[in-house]
Amino acid sequence: MSDVNLLEAKIRTEFGKGAARRTRRAGNVPAVLYGHQSDPQHLSLDAQEFAAILRQHGTNAVLNLNIDGKKQLALTKSVVVHPIRRYIEHADLLIVQRGEAVTADVPVTLTGEAGPGTLVTQEANTISVSADALNIPESIEVSVAGAVVGTQITAASLELPKGVSLAVDPETLIVNVVEPRAAEPEPEAEATEAESAE
Repeated sequence: MSDVNLLEAKIRTEFGKGAARRTRRAGNVPAVLYGHQSDPQHLSLDAQEFAAILRQHGTNAVLNLNIDGKKQLALTKSVVVHPIRRYIEHADLLIVQRGEAVTADVPVTLTGEAGPGTLVTQEANTISVSADALNIPESIEVSVAGAVVGTQITAASLELPKGVSLAVDPETLIVNVVEPRAAEPEPEAEATEAESAE
């Protein structure tokens, strides 16, 4: 793990919106590292390198930070992305240690085609799990192949990788397969029919 997701981090000494803007203009991401009863550290991460790690390993990427020569493992807890320009505005990082179990929200992806005459609704896009910080799954797949109306898939039904356990109520509904609703007539069409009747 020594060179995996290695990311240089610099300690920030300026805070506030103006300082954050200056950090981003310099091609970096303002971030805060916290956890393990330590004081929060305000850091600056290379924006391109950080984005590349997130693309490759997902939003729960474990980073191997080099903070002014000191190594520290950190879990990406939250990332704020600009809604229009799509650059990373800010990141929250959590200090982790090897072998430590952490709770993370993992994306749920659906695979397969449900049976004919069905509508698949995904009730949860992510699921909270507990896992070793270095073995958090990037996503959890749920197959809806051949599912019929009335099929419900709960958290308890998910196939989790070895060493991963649920951190939510097992009865949490993930997928609901229902009958498609008939299309309702357009309001304008109804008005035209009413006028014709008159």
